[in-house]
Amino acid sequence: MATSIDNAFIKQFEREVHEAYQRFGSKMRPTVRTIGNVNGSSAIFQKVGKGAASTKSAHGMVPVMNLSHTAIEVALQDYYAGDWVDRLDEMKVNIDERQVIANAGAYALGRKTDELIITAMNGVSAGQKIADSNVGMTKDKILSAYELLGAADVPDDGQRFGVVGWKQWSELLKLPEFASADYVGTEDPAWRGTGQAKFWLGTYWFQHSGLPRDGNDIRSCFWYHRNALGHAANSDIQTDITWHGDRAAHFVNNMMSQGAALIDESGIVSIGCDETPD
Repeated sequence: MATSIDNAFIKQFEREVHEAYQRFGSKMRPTVRTIGNVNGSSAIFQKVGKGAASTKSAHGMVPVMNLSHTAIEVALQDYYAGDWVDRLDEMKVNIDERQVIANAGAYALGRKTDELIITAMNGVSAGQKIADSNVGMTKDKILSAYELLGAADVPDDGQRFGVVGWKQWSELLKLPEFASADYVGTEDPAWRGTGQAKFWLGTYWFQHSGLPRDGNDIRSCFWYHRNALGHAANSDIQTDITWHGDRAAHFVNNMMSQGAALIDESGIVSIGCDETPD
């Protein structure tokens, strides 16, 4: 009887952790290039340069574009998030408590996934940054970033994303162009785990609480194309559950191996926004 209870508990817990991570774990991962099931300690993303078309003479050779190829290596790191589940809770089949712990582990790993991607984003050079100018998010900053992306020939193909802090989201909602259905439509473009989202200027905009903020109260927001960043996973999430008799409890260990890197910084613009308290 005890063995069957343990097996059912473990299988249920593993399923709940995986489902929670897929639903709520990471906001950023669905918006970037991703490689899964990587064998080894690193993954390679290919950056391909621009091609050029030209003419040829009659019966001449077709010109070769000679595209440049750059290999971007992403190192994978191991991360863990564990907790204890008391035996008496398990025996009582305390579903709420089990789900709370499963969700907590999935959220922790999801935040780490986003942290990896955001750290890679934040590595763009000064030429890809819009200065804060001692003000928050404004339409002028949005338009300046729009021009940078356009000048770099970043595709306007429905794969652009804009991620902002909650303060900047509130500031954007004060812009009629962003808030009004006359500009952004009435369709809800929210995808897994993002909550509210808007489609504006050919971009899916969403909010995130984990964007970097420096000591001068400047929050970095990002406007980027999916292909500008890469995320790799050796192991999405593995759950290991072991019994510890001295504690009369199971230890639930959630773990993953992942990494992220900047592939093409011309496809990312960092927008600095002042968050100095009033």
